[in-house]
Amino acid sequence: MSIFKIHGKKIWVAGHNGMVGKAVVRQLEKKNCEILTIDRQSLDLTIQQDVNNWLAHNKPDAVILCAAKVGGILANDRYPAEFIYQNLMIEANIINAAYTNEISKLLFLGSSCIYPKHAPQPMKESALLTSPLENTNEWYALAKIAGIKLCQAYRKQYGSNFISAMPTNLYGPYDNFDLETSHVIPALIRKTHEAKLNNQNEIIVWGTGEPLREFMHVDDCADGIIFLLENYSDMEHVNLGTGQELSIGDLIEMIKSAVGFKGETEFDTSKPDGTPRKLLNSEKIQALGWSPNISLQKGLKATYQWYLENHK
Repeated sequence: MSIFKIHGKKIWVAGHNGMVGKAVVRQLEKKNCEILTIDRQSLDLTIQQDVNNWLAHNKPDAVILCAAKVGGILANDRYPAEFIYQNLMIEANIINAAYTNEISKLLFLGSSCIYPKHAPQPMKESALLTSPLENTNEWYALAKIAGIKLCQAYRKQYGSNFISAMPTNLYGPYDNFDLETSHVIPALIRKTHEAKLNNQNEIIVWGTGEPLREFMHVDDCADGIIFLLENYSDMEHVNLGTGQELSIGDLIEMIKSAVGFKGETEFDTSKPDGTPRKLLNSEKIQALGWSPNISLQKGLKATYQWYLENHK
């Protein structure tokens, strides 16, 4: 394991306007380093020569690759070509340009959807490519797997110090609270908040409430990313999770408490539950000396407060 200290270094956060990218920038602002960012209007990450020229001109010491085209199940199903093409192009262009410009370190951010649909739980890093993916987001997952393999290939052939991290389900400030396209926590926060405002007696939630899920605050994720950037250098990607899970039913009760909603929960069991259990095995990063700090209860309260202050 080689140490890469970011003190005094120049770090490019690619995808700084996304939820994770913003959190990484917030964490880096606490460090003594220079943060580079550029928006998509100024630099199209799908154009290889433009990415190469920008890196050649700005010469960061390290790259944190958070940039991606993301969306929920509906978007993944409707726009598979966009999801696989844009994500492949973004990561391939940045990773290759980082090698070409002799960038000292790169961290590629993946997603827990890279693992097989029926991977043994909790999911170890070694479960990658052992059986078929979940078909609703396989296009996005395949692109993320390609990003991991690109980092490994450049390590193997050129000795590039490129690594990958796979976070669990994330939530926090700057999440997507649109009921049509959001993930479970922001959707439930908004739904519960609106039920409270409208003096409803209940909220209706899809499924049975029995599936088990793992959630991490995005600021913990960003902290873990910076920890790996500084302290990890090896071929295998690293899971980034809490190691804790709870049922959707229990999650709803925590969100109701955070929001202050006193009504009941009605489960619409005609709607699908999804995967029964989805938990990362995070023993590898814990053995390196890192663990998350923000409890789910504290994180949900802070996220609801952010929603109140920022939702239009």
